[in-house]
Amino acid sequence: MTDIPTHDLARKPKTRLRLFLDSDLWWSFWHSKSAMGAALVLGLVILAALLAPVLSPQNPYDLAALELWNAELPPVWMEGGQMPYILGTDVQGRDILSGILYGTRISIFIGIASVAVSLVIGVMAGLLAGFYGGWVDNVLMRIGDVLLSIPIILVAILVSSVAQAMLPPELREAGIAVVLVLAIALYSWVQYARVVRAQAMVERRKEYVQASRLVGTPARRLMLKHILPNTLTPVFVAATLNFGLAILIEATLSFLGVGMPPNQPSLGTLIRVGNQYLFSGSWWIVLFPSIQLCILVVAVNMLGDWLRDALNPKLR
Repeated sequence: MTDIPTHDLARKPKTRLRLFLDSDLWWSFWHSKSAMGAALVLGLVILAALLAPVLSPQNPYDLAALELWNAELPPVWMEGGQMPYILGTDVQGRDILSGILYGTRISIFIGIASVAVSLVIGVMAGLLAGFYGGWVDNVLMRIGDVLLSIPIILVAILVSSVAQAMLPPELREAGIAVVLVLAIALYSWVQYARVVRAQAMVERRKEYVQASRLVGTPARRLMLKHILPNTLTPVFVAATLNFGLAILIEATLSFLGVGMPPNQPSLGTLIRVGNQYLFSGSWWIVLFPSIQLCILVVAVNMLGDWLRDALNPKLR
């Protein structure tokens, strides 16, 4: 009788990393040049933003660090430019590159936080509406319909303005980022709720759910352990695309003057300030923050488009 090697009998199970590297998702990413390029660009942008205190020659949030005598310097490759202001300075002597790096951090933070908050609200609302149905479904979905009937910018402006007016003066600047996150999330949760609701209505009619309800499984466990995992694929795709949308909404609010203040500039604030001097010859103040915003949003949207196609079983 032939002996069977012991290493074949006791093979170690694959780790999660190994399973991911063997998955169709990784294969699709590795063979998509656009997805890899977008991921590389997005990674570099995020890394540069995180290392802003190390890479920036100036802290744009420190008013004592601003050099008014170096205001409106052009980029270093133009006549009149000087180091270390590679991309020039604005009318307050703030280094443009430093402002972009620090502003990108704020834009990314608000984008991630608003997506996370809206994701939690939308998933919970969609699970409740799809699982229970009836008046719970009607109330939650009608609230969503009302919000969707109003343009997202108007909803965000209304919430942001009201919240800032209600905050004490000493807390307005400190809490403006939280207000922006809540304003964006208040509108964005509806999309997640509709996706999860539709999937939950399908799952609750399946036999395994009906059997679990007959044996007395709590509704919370059914929703979180059985129904929720089956709704995550479209939710992840929507979250990726909404991340870029959240960054654009924050930039729009800051551009309109109801977002981040000038002493804590995001990319939208930098664009708003630079737009005032666009036709006076200081074009670099608005151009480079606008380019950074476009690069960030395009990279996120390209990743979202790839993820949507990669997770679509009809395209495999």
